[in-house]
Amino acid sequence: MNLDEESRPAISGVGWMVTFTDLVSLLLTFFVMLFAMSHVGIGKWESLTDTLSLSLNPGVTVRAAPASARHSISTTFRRRAINLDYLSVVLDETVHADPLLQSARVVRYDDRLVIVLPGDLLFESDSAVLSERARKALFDIGGVLRNIGNEVAVRGHTDPAVPSGRYVSNWELSTARAVAVGNALRRSGYDRDILALGVADSAFASLPALPEDQRKALARRVDIVILPDLAED
Repeated sequence: MNLDEESRPAISGVGWMVTFTDLVSLLLTFFVMLFAMSHVGIGKWESLTDTLSLSLNPGVTVRAAPASARHSISTTFRRRAINLDYLSVVLDETVHADPLLQSARVVRYDDRLVIVLPGDLLFESDSAVLSERARKALFDIGGVLRNIGNEVAVRGHTDPAVPSGRYVSNWELSTARAVAVGNALRRSGYDRDILALGVADSAFASLPALPEDQRKALARRVDIVILPDLAED
């Protein structure tokens, strides 16, 4: 009998072990890969994929789209709105430190803070031109406001008397005075938009019962209104 024919059944009987060994090796490799992928570092993985992308696609260039708006999160820093209770204390000290504004008042309402400036201290009769002392006082107030992000508005008031100067109505006079005060605050460093309104003598009837001369003097005022909200650019 040929030797090859005698050994063939023995060899064929153990041949399945070769296939079984290959299968076990593949399964072991598969489980090792699963274990390795379950603990992959995100940073290293992203670095690897970026490197492979550049290596496999050297001609691909990714460009960031330019900002379509004038202001965006990356270009605009929004100052935070200051608590009105704290701000009222600071402004009260600033206002009363100026001799010109000794009769001015800082009034705290539920939804706003108002600096009441007597118009007779800021302007000549029937005029909307600020005096030099008034500009200096407003510069000090604006020095506080320029550090906040709160919305600020200015309201001009008058008494019922018809103006006799260049302004033909109290609406024009009160608006011009509000604009003058708003511009002074902007020159002092407050760089947000300021809403300037002239309300003439529309609030005269709501003033407290005072002697007539005091009531009219109170009516001729300019209010700087500070709101708790952030100003919009």
